[in-house]
Amino acid sequence: MALSRALRCCQRIFSWIPVSIISSVVLWSYYAYVFELCFVTLSNDLERVGYLLIFHVCFIMFCWTYWKAIFTPPSSPSKKFHLSYSDKESYEMEERPDAQKQILAEIARKLPICTRAQSGAIRFCDRCQVIKPDRCHHCSVCETVNNCVGFSNYKFFLLFLSYSMIYCVFVASTVFQYFLKFWVGDLPNGPAKFHVLFLLFVALMFFVSLMFLFGYHCWLVAKNRSTLEAFSAPVFQNGPDRNGFNVGLSRNLQQVFGEDKKLWFIPVFTSQGDGHYFPLRTLRESENPLLANEGKWMEDGGSDEESADENGPSVIIRTES
Repeated sequence: MALSRALRCCQRIFSWIPVSIISSVVLWSYYAYVFELCFVTLSNDLERVGYLLIFHVCFIMFCWTYWKAIFTPPSSPSKKFHLSYSDKESYEMEERPDAQKQILAEIARKLPICTRAQSGAIRFCDRCQVIKPDRCHHCSVCETVNNCVGFSNYKFFLLFLSYSMIYCVFVASTVFQYFLKFWVGDLPNGPAKFHVLFLLFVALMFFVSLMFLFGYHCWLVAKNRSTLEAFSAPVFQNGPDRNGFNVGLSRNLQQVFGEDKKLWFIPVFTSQGDGHYFPLRTLRESENPLLANEGKWMEDGGSDEESADENGPSVIIRTES
């Protein structure tokens, strides 16, 4: 027991290493840009003020979104998806798989569930004893943020990628001319030279790596797919459909960023719904059983969420480590 706890403790400590490295690089870039470039290298006061103003806006938005992506806990299924004591007892006492499937199917009739397992049965987590909501599964931690990326923080993760790229582009574009001046000898050698050179290389390196990840997630949002759904199509009552949740580009964006476009680029939660049910492409909105049952679902307390459990399923995970 003590050894197991020690191993878990070490695992948690090591899981913060990627975040610590990224944070250290960002803090160094702040020192190199503000002090070594703006206060040591630049001689034009007006140019210095302009650089510092724009840089701090980018830096604050980057840190804000990164913080929200890291420390926003993943969502957990509502209590409505947990088996009651009597249902759990009936399920565990029944030894026939077909009978167990029938028990789960009867319970799921009261829940807003449209997806099925590959076998066509109701998706059920034996470890947590929970009927899985649509697009819900056990998450793996994204090492970049040391957190599960899902319904509750997917907007923050996308904004983090966006502001990271903007930060890198701004730093690289403003440092480039001084990189050339140091290179040809127009500026004297000193500590600032090495900071400026490394700033350019680091900014370009991070931009290239982020560009591919950001592009991939933009494609996922446009298609309204999670990372798992991009590799394995979700299964509905009529069979697998990779585009089952794709309701058009505009509505796909609104599901992640909300209806108020003024809040799209601010790291506050504006995503639609609570992660338990989603509109379907194959049904008109008036015929969608998820939306038709939404009022009843909310009245029954379906939106009450349990506290996040590291062993529990997380709602609509978008990215995997």
